[in-house]
Amino acid sequence: MYLRLRPLICFVLLVATACSSSKRLPPLENLPVDKSATTETVALYHNLKKLVSKGIMFGHQDDPAYGVGWKYEEGRSDVKDITGDYPAVMGFELGHLEIDHPHNLDSVPFDRMKSFIRQHYARGGVNTISWHLRNPLTGKTAWDPAPGTVASILPGGQKHDIYKMGLDKVASFLSDLKGSKGEMIPIIFRPFHELNGNWFWWGKAHCTPQEFKALWHFTVHYLRNEKGLHHLLYAFNTDRFTTEEEYLERYPGDAYVDVIGFDIYQRGNTPEHNAQFIKETGYMFSTITKLAKEKDKIAALTEFGFNSVPNPAWFNEVLWPAMKDYPISFALAWRNAGHKGASGEYEFYVPYKGSKGEKDFKTFYEKERTLFLADIAGESLYGPAKGK
Repeated sequence: MYLRLRPLICFVLLVATACSSSKRLPPLENLPVDKSATTETVALYHNLKKLVSKGIMFGHQDDPAYGVGWKYEEGRSDVKDITGDYPAVMGFELGHLEIDHPHNLDSVPFDRMKSFIRQHYARGGVNTISWHLRNPLTGKTAWDPAPGTVASILPGGQKHDIYKMGLDKVASFLSDLKGSKGEMIPIIFRPFHELNGNWFWWGKAHCTPQEFKALWHFTVHYLRNEKGLHHLLYAFNTDRFTTEEEYLERYPGDAYVDVIGFDIYQRGNTPEHNAQFIKETGYMFSTITKLAKEKDKIAALTEFGFNSVPNPAWFNEVLWPAMKDYPISFALAWRNAGHKGASGEYEFYVPYKGSKGEKDFKTFYEKERTLFLADIAGESLYGPAKGK
């Protein structure tokens, strides 16, 4: 009798063991859109969701590369000069990688960029990457909004192979981002941003919603399935918008997006401009956080700024009131480009040491719910495999 029952007993034990093991693994619905994402990427995805209960991570584009009056000084940062701390999130840009330049469109060498990303990851910080891809149809900049560009790079289009070559170079760059144990460094990848504007070739006046969605789908499939990249979280973000319907018009679907956000910049330095910024931004925050809850996504302010920060109290009097009540994962300030040629003007979106906004930014840093690197470094965002 036992001999006849042994296969059945083995089968039952096998199923029981599998079921027991499955309890230790995240359910499929709790994974990023890449169901084969690396352990560190899954950990980051879960921890970004959890961390919103603690506060909002502050980010800065190109933070360790340059600032107002300096470039490539080891360990330096305009944020760190004021606060003694780095941003929790650092943003970087891949534009010009597709045309084999040694540096990006903001003159940051790609080799240095890799080092900055590795260093920030080793400290426990988060990295996000955008890509202002040159127009594959005309060969001009990303700001050349030639109609038909998106259609031309979709499968079957005349420039499809050129677009794939660009993706190959992006994949090669991303594949080289590894931690000290050889693990892939998770990246929040943010292509085709501000897609509801008309200044980029992927903007809404230059392609249909269906074409944009097809481009997004192809890009995710190619990087994930063809190039084997499993350390990316995919971020979808518009520019400012006025309705939920407008926001979702070109949304590629829940199966293709991990992070949802928007970009916004203030222009005009009057009390009326401040009030309008708070009102508009508050509506957009309420919309994306509602959608994030419904769709189980991560909400973020993917880009923001007020060029040269003419209001010395802007961070505490305008930005913080606009976002403090919403479960936002991070807010990324744009870059401190510094001196802008013969005009004598300066471009910066975060105060620097000695600027009139320095004191206000230090107060912003000291808020309990603004999170910088020191606030998140102990959170083990990438899990035990990071080897801290």
